[in-house]
Amino acid sequence: MSFLKNTFFLFYGLLFLSTVSQAQETFEPPQLTHPDSWSIILVPDTQTYVKFERNQGILETMTSWISENIDALNIKMVLCTGDLVEQNELLVPDQSNGNMPSRDQWLAVSHAFERLDGKVPYILAAGNHDFGYKNVENRNSNYNTYFPVHKNLLNAQALRAAGKNLDGLPSVENAAYELISPQNRKFLFLNLEFAPRNSILDWAKEVTSQEMYEDHTVVVLTHSYLNAQNKHIEKENYPIVDGNYGKAIWEKLVAPSKNIQLVFSGHIGAPNNFKAHTAFKVDKNAAGKKVTQITFNAQAMGGGWHGNGGDGWLRIMEFLPDGKTVIHRTFSPYFALSPSTQELANQKDAYNNFEIQLD
Repeated sequence: MSFLKNTFFLFYGLLFLSTVSQAQETFEPPQLTHPDSWSIILVPDTQTYVKFERNQGILETMTSWISENIDALNIKMVLCTGDLVEQNELLVPDQSNGNMPSRDQWLAVSHAFERLDGKVPYILAAGNHDFGYKNVENRNSNYNTYFPVHKNLLNAQALRAAGKNLDGLPSVENAAYELISPQNRKFLFLNLEFAPRNSILDWAKEVTSQEMYEDHTVVVLTHSYLNAQNKHIEKENYPIVDGNYGKAIWEKLVAPSKNIQLVFSGHIGAPNNFKAHTAFKVDKNAAGKKVTQITFNAQAMGGGWHGNGGDGWLRIMEFLPDGKTVIHRTFSPYFALSPSTQELANQKDAYNNFEIQLD
């Protein structure tokens, strides 16, 4: 009798512990910490999602999730760090570094972001792979063919200025967009091409120094800026001339500014090493205001350069109603799809989940 009694309590004890454990691991979808907060979603480099046909659905999952959560997370802007495609102008894929020709890569990334058209503005940086043939052999790009400003009405409504391409025509690889937050803080988002030319940095400086924007919080989006050691990139070995990398962008544009407070970039990474995809740096600009510089990428997660494209990771940036605090969380809608992988959907490392304060 004593044996049966002990077995009974052991069984129900284990059942209780199992139930508690399951309750502790119950998946909770991302939600705002304050009902009056608003969000920006940061999407890392998309090139490996689109260069393989098998990976394109993961990018669709990411933008679909953004679309479904516009109201729940009060999403007001979506940013992408660039390298939208792996090759800008490739007719015959080599089957190793992708099995999609460039046209199909551009169509895939355009279709994925099409889910957000008319719902939320999005700004996409142009990376080195978005120019030239395979990798910025020149500054020709199909960017404007697949992402003209009129593609998304909300982009067109937010557009305030556009820089000029090599042909002297206005082009939104370099553009400025305005956003007024729910708390009436004014933002100006400045999109800059990969390794921006001197003329583009001059243009950007002219735009951000205009009197109408002196009270705006300026956010710079560019593809290449910080390395994994949290330092400004000084030089990269690409065949283009008249290009400015991280250190030069900081010295010529960001540091002299009185209103640039945020810089976002991507570009860096190493196979299955999330830390190597990220960087963080805080300096002060000419007005003594903090400039928080953040690099976020994931393209070699999920199997390296020939893997699944980045495990579906994106960054949720919640702007609290105090007008200063921004909570960063890293989340994968791809892992969140199935109960068998939901426990992986929230990245837990401190460098991917943190809080910053705006001046």
